Amino acid sequence: MGACAVEARTAASLGVLSAVAPDFQPALDVPNGGVLCALPALLAFMALARLNTLESLRHCAPGEWGKLPGLDRAPEVRTLRQKIHQLAHGGQPAQWGADLCGQWMAAAPEQAGVLYVDGHVRVYHGGQTQLPRHPVARQKLCLRATVDYWVNAMDGQPFFAVNQAADPGLIQVLEQDILPRLLRDVPGQPDAEALEGDPLLHRFTVVFDREGYSPDLMQRMKDKRVACLTYRKYPGADWAEDEFQTRQVKLANGQTADMRLAERGTCLGNRLWVREFRKLSERGHQTAILATDYRTAGGGPVRPLVSGELLQVCPPALRPRPSGGLFRGGHS
Repeated sequence: MGACAVEARTAASLGVLSAVAPDFQPALDVPNGGVLCALPALLAFMALARLNTLESLRHCAPGEWGKLPGLDRAPEVRTLRQKIHQLAHGGQPAQWGADLCGQWMAAAPEQAGVLYVDGHVRVYHGGQTQLPRHPVARQKLCLRATVDYWVNAMDGQPFFAVNQAADPGLIQVLEQDILPRLLRDVPGQPDAEALEGDPLLHRFTVVFDREGYSPDLMQRMKDKRVACLTYRKYPGADWAEDEFQTRQVKLANGQTADMRLAERGTCLGNRLWVREFRKLSERGHQTAILATDYRTAGGGPVRPLVSGELLQVCPPALRPRPSGGLFRGGHS
C-alpha cells in the first residue's frame, strides 16, 4: 500500500511542516491491526508486534503501518529516535514508571506481599562506550553488557526494573536500590505497633536466587523486618528420607502437584536461625531453601521457591526456643 499524502510528506522533508495530525480512515485487511486494541502509540504497537528495535521497523511496509497510528505512513526511524529523546528528557520515564508501579501495587496488594527479584544480562552491541563484561549463559561467553534487575509479583507481573551498567552484584543492588523503594511503596505493610507487638512479623517477603545468598544479608533484612527466601548454598548432607512427607502444593498457575517436602530449623554461620525447606525429587535429589518468614502476616500460607516456582506450602509452624533457637517443625 503506497503512501499518498505527497504534499504533507514533501513539506515535512523541507522543514515547513513539523508534524501531521493523525487521520484514521476505514480500511480492510490491515496487517497487525489487532494492536489497535492497545494503547494508541506506535512504540507500544511495535512491542506488541515483537519488533524489538527501532531499526526493525525499516523492514515493515510503511503504508500499512501508517494505518495503525492514523498516519499516511509510518514515521522514519530518525523521527522515532527524536520522539524518544523528547520523552526521555528530564527523567519523566522514571517518574512515570514509579507512578505505574504504585498503581499496580495498590490494585493488587495481596500480590505485592511476595516479590521476586531476578537479574537479566542484556548484551550491548554498540561501540559508544566500553561496558564491563558479564557471563552470558546462552552464548557461553563473557560479553559487554548491562544487567537489569526485575522485581515481579508471584504471577510474573513486573512492578519495576533497575538497570546497572556496572553491575555490583545482586546483594548490593538489593540493599541500595531495590529495598528502599519497596519499603516506601509496598502497600499493606504492618504498622510500627504491630511490628513491636509481634517480633516474628515481617513487612513483606523478597525471593531471590543463589546469587543473593548471604547470611549477613538475611540478618540485615531481618533487622528491617523484611523476610527473605532463597536457595541455600552448600546444603551439606542429605536429610533422611523418612522426614519427607507428601503434600499437595498449589502452584502459581493455580494447578496442584504432589511433592515430598520436609522442614527444619537451621542455624547459619552468623547464628541466624532460619526455616529450611527441602524438596525430594523422584531421583532422590534434595533442593534446599531458606526462609526468614517465621510467620506469614494474616495467617496465610508460606510461599517458598521450589524448583524455580513460587509454591504455596503450609508447613508446620516453627516455634522459637527459649534460647533463641528453633525446634524442628512438629518435633520437640
